[in-house]
Amino acid sequence: MNGIDVRDGEPIERALRRFTKVCERAGVLSDLKKYRHFEKPCEERKRKMNAARRKRARDERRFTFKPSK
Repeated sequence: MNGIDVRDGEPIERALRRFTKVCERAGVLSDLKKYRHFEKPCEERKRKMNAARRKRARDERRFTFKPSK
C-alpha cells in the first residue's frame, strides 16, 4: 500500500500532490484503468504491439546519428 508521511507545517495540498506522484510511479492509476473493463486477448495483443512499435520508433529517433551541417 502506498503512503506518505505528512511533514510538520506542510500544507495538505502539497502532501496530496506528493501522494499522487507516489501512486503514479507505482502504477496504481494505470492498473485501475486497465481493470476497469474486460479486454479481449486479441485487443490486448494489439495494444501491446502498438505500444512496442511506438517505443521502438521513439528510440530510433532518439538514438539515430544526425550529422551537423
